[in-house]
Amino acid sequence: MIWNLGSINADFFYGVPHLPDAGETLAATSFAKGLGGKGANMSVAAARAAARVSHIGGIGDDGRWAETRLLEYGVETQHIAVMDEPTGHAIICVDAEGENSIVLFPGANHAITEQMIGKALTEASPGDFLLMQNETNGQVFAAETAKTLGLRVVYAAAPFSTDAVMALMGKIDLLVLNEVEATQLLEGTGQALEDVPVDDIVVTLGSEGCKWVSNKGNSTQSFPAFKVDPVDTTGAGDTFTGYLVASLDRGLPMAEAIDLAMRAGALMVTRQGTADVIPDLKDIQDHDFS
Repeated sequence: MIWNLGSINADFFYGVPHLPDAGETLAATSFAKGLGGKGANMSVAAARAAARVSHIGGIGDDGRWAETRLLEYGVETQHIAVMDEPTGHAIICVDAEGENSIVLFPGANHAITEQMIGKALTEASPGDFLLMQNETNGQVFAAETAKTLGLRVVYAAAPFSTDAVMALMGKIDLLVLNEVEATQLLEGTGQALEDVPVDDIVVTLGSEGCKWVSNKGNSTQSFPAFKVDPVDTTGAGDTFTGYLVASLDRGLPMAEAIDLAMRAGALMVTRQGTADVIPDLKDIQDHDFS
């Protein structure tokens, strides 16, 4: 089972002719609202990848619809608390090429208490996964508690912070980064990925595919990307991570888990939106990636 300490956001999408420059005012060509947040996206992806996932998080009274939506998508929601803070939200601009820029307001995602986290993890079993991102508070407490209980800890280090990663060193079993974050980790720590004290590191490389650094196995393996025509890259990395952890939770070897996660991420970029359009296993099986 997967326990995801993760953010829950309302995503506000604006189609724009190009990403705005400093001081520039743009007229949006479209608008949509959906469920998002890296945590919610990963929970939905894991659920759609046939894993059992319980979300640990917070919403404001204005976000009860998000809890309902997660439940509809197969995510267990009994550890989502209604807080005094407003629900987190994101303003997402998407240009004609599918690239995006995002402004985040954390809201209730930063009001999660240790009591909430501890109560949820008392229900976990050894061998379960704890999944986290850098959009909530409580990460160090959660990781320490999880390790004490025999859980495997996965950290998707976004939005990236060297301090946040370093605070979790010695408590992470799997670190997931994109190419920019991997560079920031090197610059922030002076350590190559092969020297970082984490058993497994997976780096997504966009159109160049993916790299798996197994420090436990002293090996590095590269995976080519699946060719698709991108529409919107928002949520693709979250979809990859959710599928990766779900696949590992279901007992797939790392290479097979990465392959399935890459297919899910590739299919995701052909869709407009975030959690609401994450593909399920049948979507992936039915899609021709050749």
